[in-house]
Amino acid sequence: MRVMCTVSAWPTHYFPLVPMCWALQSAGHDVHVLCAPSQSKTVSRAGLTPVPVLGELEIPFLARLRNVWDAQAGRWPYSWMPPHPVTGEPMKKLTDFGFGEFARASREKMADPVERSGAAAVEYARSWRPDLVLFEPLALEGLLAARVIGVPAVLHLWGPVGTHETDPEVRGVAEYPTNSFARYGVGEISLSTVDYVLDPCPIDLQPPVDATRLPIRYLPYNGPGGQPTWALEEPERPRVSIVWGNSLTAMLGPESFAVPLVVEALADLPVEIVAMAGNRDVASVRGGDKVRVLEQFPLHLLLPTCSAVVHHGGAGCMMTAIAAGVPQLAIPAAMDQPTNAARLVASGAGLRIPRPVASPETVRAAVLELLESGEYRDDAARLRAQLMDRPTPAQVVADLEKIAG
Repeated sequence: MRVMCTVSAWPTHYFPLVPMCWALQSAGHDVHVLCAPSQSKTVSRAGLTPVPVLGELEIPFLARLRNVWDAQAGRWPYSWMPPHPVTGEPMKKLTDFGFGEFARASREKMADPVERSGAAAVEYARSWRPDLVLFEPLALEGLLAARVIGVPAVLHLWGPVGTHETDPEVRGVAEYPTNSFARYGVGEISLSTVDYVLDPCPIDLQPPVDATRLPIRYLPYNGPGGQPTWALEEPERPRVSIVWGNSLTAMLGPESFAVPLVVEALADLPVEIVAMAGNRDVASVRGGDKVRVLEQFPLHLLLPTCSAVVHHGGAGCMMTAIAAGVPQLAIPAAMDQPTNAARLVASGAGLRIPRPVASPETVRAAVLELLESGEYRDDAARLRAQLMDRPTPAQVVADLEKIAG
C-alpha cells in the first residue's frame, strides 16, 4: 500500500514516527513523507523519502507569540522579558510588539504556511492516491488530505499529551488556527476529530484519547550519529546526563538555558556529568574536566549507561529515558513540558522542578534523591517493562493494513 506522512518543521516532533515508517517500508509498503523544504535533508538522513512541499510553519514564532500573550495577561513566570515573536531578540517592553505587527506576522508565519501546507497535501494526495495517511500532532494537513480523498488517517502522538486534553494551555500546543481548512468542506480538522491514534506511552502514562487507541512501543530515534566506545564502558561513577532542547533558547531567551545551572548543582557530587546541547547553546556550557559536552548527540546512544537524566520535560527526552529505564528530573519551561513532567512524577519514575524556581540547591537535592532512592529506579524499570510489552512498529503494520482496508 501507499502511505503518505505529514510532518512539521521541527524534527523532534516527527522523530517518534520514524520507526513506524521504517517498519512499513520493511514490510514492502511505499512511504512518502511530506515536509517543509527545511526538513528534506533530515528526513532523508532518517532513510525516508521526503516530499518537500509543505509550508515553513515556524514553531519558535508560535511559542514566542504565546509567551507575549502570557506576559500581557500576567502569566509570564520569568524575571526577564520574553523574546520578540518575529526577531527572537529580547524585548524591552511588551508594546514593542504591536497589533499591526501581530496581524502581519501571524499571516506571514502562521496562516500562510498552514494554508500552503493544506493545499500542497491535498494536491499531492489527489495525485499519488495513498491508501493511508500518517501524521503527527503539528501536521494536521495530513488529516485534511485524508478526509478530502476519503482514506483513513492515523495520528502518531509524541508522548504523554493526548488528543482530548481539558487544559486549554495544553490543548493549544498543537492546534492550528480555527477554520484553517474550512474551504475544503470536510468538517472540523483538529486533534479532537481523529479516528485512530498510535499511542507510544506505557500504561501508567497513557494520555487522554477519545479515538481508537493503537498501542505501539516507543523506539527511540533522536537523529543519526555514531556510537562512541567510551559510552559502552562501565562508568567509574554514576553517570548523570543533562539534556536541554534545541528550541528553548529561541522560544524563551538565552536566560532560560539551564545546563550551566545544572552543571553547577552537580559539580561537587561524585558523579560523571555528560551535558548535551544544540549547536547554538553548546559554547555556553562550562565545567572543565568534570563535564563531557556533546553537541547534537543521539540521546538513545547514551541514556542506557546513565543512572539519572536531567532534562527540560520534552516528550522526546522523557520517552527516550523511559525506554532506557532511567530515573528523570524534569525542569519544565514551556509548552507541553509542565504536563509531561506532572505525569512523569505521578508515575513515580522521576521528579520535577519548574524552570522559574530551579536553583543549584534544588537541582542538587533532587538528583541526589534520584540516585540514592531505589524507588525511582524501580518505578523507571516498571515503566520500561510496560513499554516493552507494547507491540513493536513491525507488529503494528498489520493493524494499519487492516485500517487501510
